[in-house]
Amino acid sequence: MTFLLDTSILLWALAEPDRLDDARRQLVEDRSNTVYVSSVNAAEIAIKVSIGKLTLDGELLSLADEAGFDWIDFTPGEAMLLRSLPFHHRDPFDRMLVCQSLFRGIPLMTDDTNIAPYGCNVV
Repeated sequence: MTFLLDTSILLWALAEPDRLDDARRQLVEDRSNTVYVSSVNAAEIAIKVSIGKLTLDGELLSLADEAGFDWIDFTPGEAMLLRSLPFHHRDPFDRMLVCQSLFRGIPLMTDDTNIAPYGCNVV
């Protein structure tokens, strides 16, 4: 299975895996799955760390690499989807992750109930 992690799920997977239900934790930890994390996640985490809303034990890039996650960049094609994306959700980072999910046709693992109305596949 292939899927993209939203930022909360990424942080839980790296620092608090017990916050994930068993099914999601198994999916994230199964090395036969392709687990994507995004430059969008990195930007959101960097901003939250810089303003003191979040602390992270370790360096995000190496932690994600050690977990076996694959990085993807936010592309101009994905950014163009933002023009027509309805405002079911106001968080710009979540909206960008939705665009990546829709553009690439990959599911998004999230607990955010505001994501489903976009029609992307939610894990």
